[in-house]
Formats: sequence, structure tokens, C-alpha cells
Amino acid sequence: MEEVFNLIGDVGVPIAMALIMGFFIFMVIKQIFEGIVDSIKTLTMFCESLENRARTMSNEMIKIDMLVSSALELRPDIERVARAENFIEDGKLDVRRD
Repeated sequence: MEEVFNLIGDVGVPIAMALIMGFFIFMVIKQIFEGIVDSIKTLTMFCESLENRARTMSNEMIKIDMLVSSALELRPDIERVARAENFIEDGKLDVRRD
């Protein structure tokens, strides 16, 4: 407490109060940003999960298409199946080649 009185005595009441208010504003903004970073991490995880589901769904749709074509004795579109083949680009598996 003595340090606060020394600060007020050295720089004056308005400047000391401005410094104290600045500190509290800094703390509030820091907490807000921590909440935003947590939200961004959650949204990133959610997006990665949806991306994995889309990859799986694409593969499943191709399987269903091949099964239906086989059951109806239709010639499957080999070109489309070949384009949808999984391959690795930039270290990630990419199946969106329709």
C-alpha cells in the first residue's frame, strides 16, 4: 500500500489513477483474448472433424454408387472414380477431385 502512495506522491493523482486504470483495462482485454483463443481452438477442432466426415462421406458415396451400378448392371463411371481416388497433397489426404 505504501508503494501506491509513493507513486501518487511522485507523479500526481490523475497520472497514478490513469496507470492503475490502464492496468485493469489490460487485464480485462487479456482475459477476453484468452476466451477468444479458446473459442478459435474449439472451432478449429470442429472444422477438422467436419473435414474428416466429408472425406469419409465422399468415399462412402463412391462405394454406394459402385454397388448400385453393379446391382443394376450398369457400367460405372470409371473416370469419376479414378478422379476421386485418395492421394496425398501437402501432407494431407485429399479426396475432392470431382
